[in-house]
Amino acid sequence: MINTFIRYFIRFILVYLFQVLVLNNMQYSGLINPYFYIWFILVLPFETPGWLVLVSAFLLGLGIDLFPQGISGAAPSMGMHAGATVLLAFMRPMVWRWISPGDGYDPKTLPDTHFYGWIWFMSYVMMLTLIHHLALFLLEDFSFHRLHILLLRVLLSAIFTWGIIMLWEIIKPGKQRKYG
Repeated sequence: MINTFIRYFIRFILVYLFQVLVLNNMQYSGLINPYFYIWFILVLPFETPGWLVLVSAFLLGLGIDLFPQGISGAAPSMGMHAGATVLLAFMRPMVWRWISPGDGYDPKTLPDTHFYGWIWFMSYVMMLTLIHHLALFLLEDFSFHRLHILLLRVLLSAIFTWGIIMLWEIIKPGKQRKYG
């Protein structure tokens, strides 16, 4: 149990550092913003208690919010990432129900490509990425004035984030095994 906690804590820190030190400095024309940090919440084990997923999402999002955004050193984003990431964590079980495999889920497995295949994982990641990004960019713009730009940002950023997550799933180190 302690080893599992330490492993996830280290993963949490590494994902956070990768996001704030590398990916926050990659913005293309203000339309594409990669948010790989959501991967941490996406791949938490099925049996992780809901309250722990929500608290982890809040802490991760808050950490992203508190760090200056990108090379420009723009002001922290005042809870927008925390709100969008908590929404993602809240929606996670609902998305599982929508795309449930015929024989259900084994609670001792992880929601990843190894156990449920690429199609399932791609669908899962894309749905939750779109939910997260739509919430994030709506909170950021807080307006429907330029809805076409907002939807373009959501779509392009979601595709880019999804691509980074899929690339990570292809190259990630370590052998996949059952959780616990």
